[in-house]
Amino acid sequence: MAIVTGSGGLVGSESVSRFVELGYDVIGIENDMRAQFFGPAASTAPTSERLATAYGNSFRWLDLDIRDRDGVQRAFATAGSAIELVVHTAAQPSHDWAATDPQTDFAVNASGTLNLLEATREHSPDATFIFCSTNKVYGDRPNQLPLEVVNERLELPRGHRYYEGIDTSMSIDSSTHSLFGVSKVAADLLVQEYGRYFGMPTVCFRGGCLTGPNHAGTRLHGFLSYLVRCAATREPYTVYGYGGLQVRDNIHSADLVAAFEAFHASPRPAAVYNIGGGRACNCSMLEAIAATQRITGCGLDWTLVDQNRVGDHRWWISDLTEFTRDYPEWAIQHDLDAILEEIYEANAERWGAEVPQ
Repeated sequence: MAIVTGSGGLVGSESVSRFVELGYDVIGIENDMRAQFFGPAASTAPTSERLATAYGNSFRWLDLDIRDRDGVQRAFATAGSAIELVVHTAAQPSHDWAATDPQTDFAVNASGTLNLLEATREHSPDATFIFCSTNKVYGDRPNQLPLEVVNERLELPRGHRYYEGIDTSMSIDSSTHSLFGVSKVAADLLVQEYGRYFGMPTVCFRGGCLTGPNHAGTRLHGFLSYLVRCAATREPYTVYGYGGLQVRDNIHSADLVAAFEAFHASPRPAAVYNIGGGRACNCSMLEAIAATQRITGCGLDWTLVDQNRVGDHRWWISDLTEFTRDYPEWAIQHDLDAILEEIYEANAERWGAEVPQ
């Protein structure tokens, strides 16, 4: 049996599908807070209903808030030692939104994670605990890197220690994290500590930009999905700061969940990995805009403002070496064009756009 929190979201729904298809009975914990965070268009309810219809008795959806300590305890107590795997993807995911309500952000991201860890320790301590952390745990420290403008992107000089990507040796101290980053740092350290202190098999996947066709992208979160939607619907798009040269790596949700599967097959306590598209799948904002317009055949009404978001990275590419060393069977399967094409083809009809033939 597996428990997946945030089961209606991008990575949660991908996890439900993957592990049901692997033969697990899956309990999803999902209360559609994404609609509260980002509005009705970001609701996870349709995805939850689709999963329930598709998987029948293999998937059970609990309308449960992870801040509800007693409710979480009851859910885990009911399943008990049958739980082999916990995939924790539920979160408040936006550093912009966090600044509007820091207490809710911290309660969901940090206290909710603590509730899940404690319930796992009490009722199924041998279960693999997989946590979707974030590269925002490093704050804006990557912005101190000696970046250069190369064509339409910022780039590190070849030969720099982080040229192939940033690894977990980067300090998380002495940097501006955003309030979201702080709440995720707290959760990340809790997951590590339960692994070290209690010997539980835990892992923090510090993700870059997580994406895919099931992402309900919004202005405050999910930039590739939202970018494609804006192009398809002629909705204006805003780029915040850095001249649009800022670089992000992007990992398809299916590739990320494949990493979860690999870790669960051979878990270890207190593991930490940076995970993302790495050098195989990354782009600047300007490059993403050009690719989106090319793939959708739609122009994009976009503007650039000078002010960047607080704590936002100028450049982030994940070094995947640590994970591929430990799990050499895993590799990135989706490049940027494949991701953009999937997002557009899966959503164009719903957005009222035409899919190119």
